[in-house]
Amino acid sequence: MLVLVAPGQGAQTPGFLSAWLDFPGVRGALEAWSDAAGLDLIRYGTEADADEIRDTAVAQPLLVAAGLASTYTLFDDPAELPRKVGAIAGHSVGEFTAASLAGVLPHEEAVRLVRTRGLAMAEAAAVTETGMAALLGGDPEVTVPHLEKLGLTPANINGAGQIVAAGTKEQLAALEADKPEGVRKVVALKVAGAFHTHHMAPAVDTLAKAAEALTPGDPQVTYVSNKDGRSVAAGTEVLDRLVGQVANPVRWDRCMETFKELGVTALIEVCPGGTLTGLAKRALPGVKTLALKSPADLDAARELIAEHA
Repeated sequence: MLVLVAPGQGAQTPGFLSAWLDFPGVRGALEAWSDAAGLDLIRYGTEADADEIRDTAVAQPLLVAAGLASTYTLFDDPAELPRKVGAIAGHSVGEFTAASLAGVLPHEEAVRLVRTRGLAMAEAAAVTETGMAALLGGDPEVTVPHLEKLGLTPANINGAGQIVAAGTKEQLAALEADKPEGVRKVVALKVAGAFHTHHMAPAVDTLAKAAEALTPGDPQVTYVSNKDGRSVAAGTEVLDRLVGQVANPVRWDRCMETFKELGVTALIEVCPGGTLTGLAKRALPGVKTLALKSPADLDAARELIAEHA
């Protein structure tokens, strides 16, 4: 059983879209999505430097566009996806990629909504100086209470021994000085704010208003939600969860538990892949994984699809 996953913010690197532009339809699709977002996604994906694409309002629509474009390069016919993919999920903003690929939102609507999300989150992040840090190692039963004692939120519980904490700069400094027992290292993340926490509440309101104009379809593939790892069958509920997840923790650990219950045998992470396949290698032993980092990975990905679809 094949699972398709889409990465979240931080996976982008300068120039990562360049090699995809030569494929039929990709440039035209990116131009249409650029119009929808009011943002030159081709320039940001090919010429912009690391600082430009770190901007939350840019990174989010850029990642969703990359995931959509690479997936439809992978499948000769888009109609193949629901026939060959057993389940689909995305991490944080990657949930929008997954929802659009599953048929919940048309691609242009998804990119437009994500641009709204990115702008709103950037605005919310500017109110207070906040950030995020990855904790490597440790036991979640020990780490989570320790974070809460410091006033931090376990914003991403990723499984495979990784939790991401979020909060104010002062709270993160306190964490660095007082690591939970068993945590080997605290790594500051290059993000603009404390995503998936109460600091993002204003962005939820903005996104909810934008979502009111949309009519979501029901997912055509088993859709696994970040909120609790549960599969969601109604498009309206998927959209509600996409709005709410901005200010709530990502439970990627539970998503992977659901993949296991569904009988996953292979996992492909769409462009710019790498992060989620790394987690899967540790949390889902025996499952074949592949990160779609560039077009050079397409042949191997198609072989995996042929074996596990």
